[in-house]
This record gives sequence, C-alpha cells and structure tokens, in this order.
Amino acid sequence: MIRYRCYRNLFSPNIPFPLLISSFRLSINPQILFYPFNPFSSTSTTTTIKWNSITNVIITHPTLLILESCTSMTQLTQIQAHMTVTGLITHTFPVSRVLAFCALADTGDLKHAYLLFTHLENPNTYMWNTMIRGYSKAKMPAVALSFFCQMVRERIEMDTRSFVFGLKACERFSRILEGKSIHSAIWKMGFVSALLVQNGLIHFYSVHGYLILARKVFDEVYLRDVVSWTSMIDGYSAHNCYNEAFKLFDSMLLSDVEPNEVTVISVLSSCSRKGDVSVGKSIHEYVKRKNLNHSLNLMNAILDMYVKCNCLAAARETFDNMRIKDVYSWTSMVNGYAKNGELELARKLFNEMPERNVVSWNAMIAGYSQNNQPKEALALFHDMVDAGLLPMENTLVCVLSACGQLGYLDFGRWIHFYSVEQKHTENSVILANALIDMYAKCGAIDAAADVFNYIPERDLVSWNSMISAYASHGHAEQALVVFEQMIEGGHKPDDITLVGVLSACSHGGLVAEGRAYFQQMERNYGIEPKREHYACMIDLLGRVGLLEDAYELITKMPMQPSEAAWGALLNACRMYGNVELAKLSTKELLDLDPDDSGIYVLLATTCANDRRWGDVKMIRSMMRERGVKKIPGHSLIEVESEFHEFLASDESHPQSEDIYKALDGIYLQSKQEESVTKTSELINLFTFYDDSTRLCMN
Repeated sequence: MIRYRCYRNLFSPNIPFPLLISSFRLSINPQILFYPFNPFSSTSTTTTIKWNSITNVIITHPTLLILESCTSMTQLTQIQAHMTVTGLITHTFPVSRVLAFCALADTGDLKHAYLLFTHLENPNTYMWNTMIRGYSKAKMPAVALSFFCQMVRERIEMDTRSFVFGLKACERFSRILEGKSIHSAIWKMGFVSALLVQNGLIHFYSVHGYLILARKVFDEVYLRDVVSWTSMIDGYSAHNCYNEAFKLFDSMLLSDVEPNEVTVISVLSSCSRKGDVSVGKSIHEYVKRKNLNHSLNLMNAILDMYVKCNCLAAARETFDNMRIKDVYSWTSMVNGYAKNGELELARKLFNEMPERNVVSWNAMIAGYSQNNQPKEALALFHDMVDAGLLPMENTLVCVLSACGQLGYLDFGRWIHFYSVEQKHTENSVILANALIDMYAKCGAIDAAADVFNYIPERDLVSWNSMISAYASHGHAEQALVVFEQMIEGGHKPDDITLVGVLSACSHGGLVAEGRAYFQQMERNYGIEPKREHYACMIDLLGRVGLLEDAYELITKMPMQPSEAAWGALLNACRMYGNVELAKLSTKELLDLDPDDSGIYVLLATTCANDRRWGDVKMIRSMMRERGVKKIPGHSLIEVESEFHEFLASDESHPQSEDIYKALDGIYLQSKQEESVTKTSELINLFTFYDDSTRLCMN
C-alpha cells in the first residue's frame, strides 16, 4: 500500500482563483507509482470504470482527498490553483491525479489535460498511458495512437498497459492494420508473453471479427486466466460462432480456471442468440451447483435466455425467484409474453411494473402491433407520450406499422413530421423503411416514393418495400424499374424481392416478364423458388385466363402447394367461370383449412355465376353442417381525426340511425339523378330523331 501524507491547510485567504497552466512549467521525478485500473479486469467488463477507481492507494492528504471527490472542471481548476500555490503540483502523484481527472472523468476536459501534459518536463509512463486512454475513451483513436507512436519514437519507457490502451484505441478503427502494427511492436519489445498484453490482443482481434488470429494468440498463452477464457468465448458469441463458444466453455470447465459471472453471461448470450435452451438449462444448473454469485446481471442473463428460447414457464419461475428485480427484468418478461402472443399476461405485468422506461413501453406497443391489435398499440403510444417519455426509433417503427394496418394516414404523417422532419428522432434507414410501408398501406404511394428517393443509403429492406408498394398498387412498370435500379446498383435480391417482382407482374398482367423472372431466379440470383413464388406465378397465369397453365404449374410444384396457390387458382376460376376446376381447388383448400369461410363463398359465387343453384344450395348446407360462418365485411372511415369502423348490417354505432338515414338519402338522390340522366338522354335522342326526320323531309 502507498500512503501519501502531506499536512497543509487546504485553503487560505490569499489563494488566487485558478492560475493559468501556462504560467508555470512542472519538473517532476519520472517514476511509476501505481495503476488504478485493469483494462481487462474480469470484474469490470460490464460496468463503467471511474477515473478514480483506485484499489491499491491510501490517500490521506486533505487536498488530494477533495480532488478524488471532484465532480466538475470548475472544482478541478480551483484545486489545481491551490496545488500550484502550495507546490503540491510538482509531485508526481498529485499531478497524475489532476491529469487523470481531466483525461478520464466524464466531466473532464481533454484540452486541459493536453495543456497540462505538454507542460510536464518528464511525464512518466502512467501519464502517457493516461493520455492514450483518455483520447480512446473520447472516441479519438487517431490522437490516442499518435501518443502511442510518440512513445515508441522517443523511446519512452513502456509497460504492458501502454500496449493494452493502444490496442483499445485501435478497436475503434474499421481496419486491423493499426492494431497489427502494435502487435509487431509487442514482439519487438519483448512483451509478447505478458498475460495482460495477450488478453488485450485476444480482445482486439475478437472485436474486429478476426477470430482465427484471436484463437492463435489464445492458444499461445501459457498460463491463461479467467479473462483469457472469457475474452475468447465472448468473441465467439459476439460473432455468432455459438458452437465454438460452447466447446471452449467445456474446455474451460476441464481446466484449473473457474468461470466467473462474466464468463457465464457470455455463454448464456450464445444460448439466447442460437435459441439453444438445452445448453442454457445446463448453464443454469451449473450456476446453482457451483453456487455462483446470483448477481442481478447474471439472473437477468438467465431470464433473457429463457425468454429468447421461448421457454416462458422457466422464465417466469426465474423471474418470480429473483430477490432483486430491475426494469430490465420486468421488461424481459413483458417482452416474452408479448412476442408469444400472450398479451393479457404481458399487459398485466406491464401494469404492475414499479418503474418503466422507454424500452418497457416499446415492448408492450410492439406486442400489440405485431399481434394484429393496432388500436391498442396506438392507445398505449398516446399514454406513453402523455407520461412525458420520448419515443425511441423502435417505438415509432411499431406505431407506423399500426398506422399502416389501420389506414391512419394523418397520424402517420404526424409522426413523420414531428419525429423526423422536426429532428425529434434521428432519421435512420429503419425508420424510413417503416414510413414507406405505412404510406403504401395507407394508399399514399407518392409519399412512399418521396421517402424512398430521399434515403441516402438504401438497404435491401428499402428496395423491397418500394417494389412491394408499387406492386400492391398496380404500378407494375414502376416496380420493375425500381428492381432494375436495384440490380444495377449492385444490390443482391432475396426471396422477398422476387415475391414483390412477381406480384407486380401479376397485378400488371405481364405474363412474359413474370415467366422470365421466375425462370431466372435460380440461375441469375441464386434463389430457389419457394411456395410464395409459385403462388405469385399461379395468380399471374390465372388473372389472364391461362387456367390450364396455372393448374399444370401447381401440379408440378416440387413441394406441397400452399393455401395461397390454391386460393389464387380458385379466384381465377371465379373470374373465368371454370366451375369444375374451382371444385377441385376447393377440395384441396378445405383439406388445408376447413374453417375458412372465404373458400365456401368463392365456390358458391362461382357456381351462382354459372346459374348452378343446386350447387350453391349444397355449399350453404355444408357450411351450416360444419358450423362455418361467413366473416362479415367491414369498413373504416376517418372523420376529423377520429376513426369509425362498421361491419356489414352493423347497428352498434351510437349514430347508426342517423347514418342509415343519410345512406337512404344518398341512395334516393342517386336514383333521382340516374332518372334525370336517363330522361335527359331520351329527350336528346328524340330531338336527334326529330331533327333527322325534318332533314330528310326537306
């Protein structure tokens, strides 16, 4: 332990207010006193490291004690002024603490740190490392690396942490070239066998996804500690190499190094992402058997694993047994129920939450939106805004989806204006894609195109959304133009892209183009046609009356035809009056879904159009016998930002009597106008004949 004693009065009446650093030059004895921070400590990888997290120093000097509790640059400059007057600033340890605050504290000032550092005649290794670490923390890796390179050029004494902090800075670069240069310096300076440096290299290569290089360093470590194992396991987990993470964890259990909480959380993360509940349960049993510290972070990781593996019973048991729960614990459970469609349980838990954050609200809103309850999603969104919370991007995406489902164009425009154009939320490609989808579903195809055209960097979802939007609105040629632009731009289409393209051809009656795209799918784009693509082609052929070709295609499908395929054929039969093929399609559809009333209705309509009343009667009898009821049609209308929904023959609306009277008036008025039009046409006709007769007589 190091004790730093120096008893002086802290303040005196003649102490001036902050002295300028430029008014003096410090001369200190360059010696390394201590390091208060282990950059790869296994106990601190998930927490924020404070600038003054000292573990091996006892400070008794009153000025330095106040410095350690400093919270602002205003306080720091006053303390520094006092230290300058008293001469305390000329000592290595005190000036290093001032530098550490400026460079590392959240309320520090790197410019001040730089100015102080440049006035040190012989800054020691710790001070150089502090500057590297400070610029790295401030997301200025180039400056941090320049300090490291200056140490190498000027042959400043370096220690293991110099390389570790240099590697941490290099993690912020998009390339690994700079980090590999430091790796070369590590070899040349003889630090290659230092465990702390080896752990830093494993972490660096893992962050950049160079897992082979990370594993090579890992295999070269002679005596691995828990950080070595955890860094490598976490690297595999972060880059979706789940089986490798599991194998390495098994190897760790056979070694003499015990996994800690952070190691277990990394493995549980792999289980969550892979959806492997069996491995997750074995890890949970290991935690119980080894009696590991049941910290909140660890229990939340176990809970999250069960939720993401859709094992809600085990998740609820874990949740109920947690002694301490935070907002993350509650939100995980709400999210699990909501994604599984158990919205009542999700809402009950949501209402019981002692504290909610934006993510909590978002989980519940997303649950409603994704489970076809858009009205509830919008109502909860209004409650969230009333509670004074600003929605996050994911919240707005879910709300825009709900607007699209309901056709709430005005509300969708409001979100677009206030959240995007007013800069309340960062305008990302994800949000832009949601806007395209919302506008398209609300019928505002021009607005969807405007959003699409202003996206600076479109992703695959952007292209797919715009192609599908044009296709669903019958703008086949525009959809194909967008598709060709996508290919020319170097974007590779996926299954959804080709569904949109074939759907566009179907709605536009473009048989030749549709057949060409369908035949080129696997050859040109490496996409094997799936049920959805076959359904689009059958719909395309059926719409133009090529029923035999459509039936031939459906019989030659390499997989079992879907409901969509048979449904498209049945609808084509209704359009072109092919009763026999309609009956065959109906039989196949009823085998797939015997309770769908739409199938019976389509067949009955086809038979009625062909005046086969006996068949119509038989179909209706069949529906009664099987207890199938026709789902009534419904419509939605927006009046002064309020939405009203009506079912066929519905009288539940409080103003239904007035509505029906208005409808009757409109009907009578239309009949009168029709009668007047017909009378006018007859008068014009008689006048024409009368004029013609006179012309002939003359």
